[in-house]
Amino acid sequence: MISEQKRTNLPVNILITGGAGFIGSHLAESLLSQGHEVTIIDNLSTGRFENIAHLTDNPRFHFAIESITNETVMDRLVSKSNLIFHLAAAVGVQLIVQKPVHTIETNIMGTEAVLRNALRYRVKVLLASSSEVYGKGNSIPFREEDDVVIGPTSRNRWAYAASKMVDEFLALAYHHEYDLPVTIFRLFNTVGPRQTGRYGMVIPRFVKQALQNEPLTVYGDGQQSRCFLHVQDAVAAIQSLADKPMAEGQVYNIGSLEEITIQGLAEAVLEQTARLDQSVSPIEQVPVKYIPYDEAYTKDFDDMRRRVPDISKIQTITGWSPKCSLSKILTDVIAENL
Repeated sequence: MISEQKRTNLPVNILITGGAGFIGSHLAESLLSQGHEVTIIDNLSTGRFENIAHLTDNPRFHFAIESITNETVMDRLVSKSNLIFHLAAAVGVQLIVQKPVHTIETNIMGTEAVLRNALRYRVKVLLASSSEVYGKGNSIPFREEDDVVIGPTSRNRWAYAASKMVDEFLALAYHHEYDLPVTIFRLFNTVGPRQTGRYGMVIPRFVKQALQNEPLTVYGDGQQSRCFLHVQDAVAAIQSLADKPMAEGQVYNIGSLEEITIQGLAEAVLEQTARLDQSVSPIEQVPVKYIPYDEAYTKDFDDMRRRVPDISKIQTITGWSPKCSLSKILTDVIAENL
């Protein structure tokens, strides 16, 4: 839809829910640079106005500080849009563990509100999901059609995974029953400038600790591994799916293939921050402190040992592949925090 409108020099009127968040603000910035009309809605529960302040002078940018469950506001915004990127959600492991009611209600009720309004005006929706839906699976790399295993309902850790699964089921139901154009993308550990460590995000937390000469706090034994994707690559992938009608009714992984343990990540952060002062080696600069999961989060906390995506499905349909290395990610995050 985006590319079709661009060929006729007509801007797409785009609504981004959660647009003041880390990913949403980068997406808004990219879409504006392409000449589109962009409106964001965000209640600033986890998003920050600072993320979009530099966009407010653009006459094609509009914002509403409000919840997506406000029916009157959402009806008005959706009626003026012909494409929705639904990014609004509870984010961060720490927030998920501490506020499970907020997590479940924000994700499920928010998504239902978006889909209901989108159906009323027949607006295409791209819905953000998460690699969390793969739960405790150990079939690496994770493929979109894999079976999933999640932990018991007695552990808040799995409320997020379950709520995002319900989001996906609901979106696909709207597509199959009402023919609403919906595409789902599952994000794997997206990082970069504007992300904060407020809710447990590991890279901004490590970088801040290293720059302040504080111990880098590694949760667990540090041997759990992740693949970190630069937000610029994530935005490019998300937009590539919007241009593909054949992607509707489907789920796509978006992530990096560069796997690293959390211990290895801490060492990489120390190495790159040490370069700011050539007289100090990473070992001399600051130690790494290991904190048991029980202390970092809650008793009986579950975590996945590995989380690696299979991205062949999105590569096949769009040709997208990540371009930024982990080193580039760390360079950008460090530069922002200097």
